Amino acid sequence: MLQLTKRTEYGLIALTHLAKRGGVITSAREISEHYPVPKRLLAEVMKCLTHAHLIESHRGAHGGYTLARPASSITIGDVVGALEGELTLTTCESLEAGRSGLCEVEPVCPIRSPIHRLRAGIWDLFQRTTLSDIARPRALQSVR
Repeated sequence: MLQLTKRTEYGLIALTHLAKRGGVITSAREISEHYPVPKRLLAEVMKCLTHAHLIESHRGAHGGYTLARPASSITIGDVVGALEGELTLTTCESLEAGRSGLCEVEPVCPIRSPIHRLRAGIWDLFQRTTLSDIARPRALQSVR
């Protein structure tokens, strides 16, 4: 079943919180106190999001994080890509399987093309859905 990892869920929660804070520097501690997420895992996620240039880290006594760009320009695809890599639905879509020839059905596979279209459609929806959309759940209806 298609399911985002906890890392991605926590990343989306943190980014949504930052979007709602409107540029106010917010610590990982504040986020983890507001939502029941493990501080250590959240810190790792925030580090990855910083390396992906989705958030900016601010050092110091009143340090924390802010979005690196407007919430309307950060897509769910950006977040998923930064924390999980490219979306795959079947083993033959993973880079490892493709290189090692793990799938013996591939040459005659009846599901490869339809599954590829489904994956592309899901990824397109991730790329069209922004952090602003997530921060305003009712706006998601217009994305569909």
